[in-house]
Amino acid sequence: MTKRRRSLGNAFRTLDRVLGGQRPPTRLQRRVAEHPYVAGLCVTVPYILFFLLIAPEDETGNLPFATLGGLAVGTCFTLTALAERSRQRRLERTRQV
Repeated sequence: MTKRRRSLGNAFRTLDRVLGGQRPPTRLQRRVAEHPYVAGLCVTVPYILFFLLIAPEDETGNLPFATLGGLAVGTCFTLTALAERSRQRRLERTRQV
């Protein structure tokens, strides 16, 4: 199991390097990585309003649908921000920043 875990880690780092993971973060990336939950909330609220806007007016289940849709988008954004935070920590450990 250890060899498999190590090879998966090496594959991830290789893919990250190919996709530009060794570049220093921008100012916006640093800000989002500092506050990933606030950034996720700032994305969730507009998406909830957007889903409410596009929902048909005559249906009664619009609010739960809009809330779940906004939370799904916000959760994805928050997880991406947390991944960016871990990438920045890894860059700091390897003294790339």
